[in-house]
Amino acid sequence: MAFGKSIRTFWDGRWHDGDMAVMKAADHGIWQGTSVFDGARWFDGLCPDLDLHCARLNRSAEALMITPTCAPEDMAAIIREGLQAYGPDQAVYIRPMYWALHGSDLGIAPLAGATGFAISLEEVAMPPADFATTVTRTRFRRPVLEDAVCNAKAGCLYPNNARMLVEAQQKGFGNALVADALGNLAESATANVFLVKDGVVSTPIANGTFLAGITRARHIANLRADGFEVRETVLTFEDAHAADEIFLSGNFAKVTAVKAFDGTEYPNRPVTARARQLYWEWAATAA
Repeated sequence: MAFGKSIRTFWDGRWHDGDMAVMKAADHGIWQGTSVFDGARWFDGLCPDLDLHCARLNRSAEALMITPTCAPEDMAAIIREGLQAYGPDQAVYIRPMYWALHGSDLGIAPLAGATGFAISLEEVAMPPADFATTVTRTRFRRPVLEDAVCNAKAGCLYPNNARMLVEAQQKGFGNALVADALGNLAESATANVFLVKDGVVSTPIANGTFLAGITRARHIANLRADGFEVRETVLTFEDAHAADEIFLSGNFAKVTAVKAFDGTEYPNRPVTARARQLYWEWAATAA
């Protein structure tokens, strides 16, 4: 099932209209889960940090022992070519992907140099600027690098995120705040997280249990340039309850305000609004 509409697929060296079939039944990626992707965005005629997303895809592939086959700058050029079919009033989710085609002698490890590559462009609207979600805790946690490929944006990691999200939604919330292996706050089920207390912005320190995102780094840089103190530190769920604001940071929405964490409400969210404003201003100048 497609995520959006007006889909275009880059596969086998050219762009195709529609949702193309690109994998075969015996591909290693389909039965052993050796697949990676990255997500970028096109909105308001802008495509911020596209080069960084393409570069991260290749690093993710290497983490899963998949051989990257497209240089980041070439990948970005292919994506920009594909985006020419969309208008500036359309928002597009950009998803370049690699997967392993063949396995080693025992079938488990991917075979070097045997890589599938495709890019999917899907029209998916940006959430409204005033959208705010609710969050709760989940019993599921982020793994550590010794247990899973936490240093990659790998498809095999997302079933864990899915059960976090579904658990939260079954409890009546929009998302989940997730613990790391030590029980400290790591991220949400879908994005990185920031807390605001007395004007100071904090985010969980990157400890290898979650992907410290490209958009997260952009918010840190933007807020610091605007005069905010931003701390990367160990945070607890008690810190989240004591915060004045919480917002989520990910490629899909860039900034998502949180209006409540269980019984704690956050009615006033000026720093969240400023983070959003700073991101859109930066994106316009960086284009």
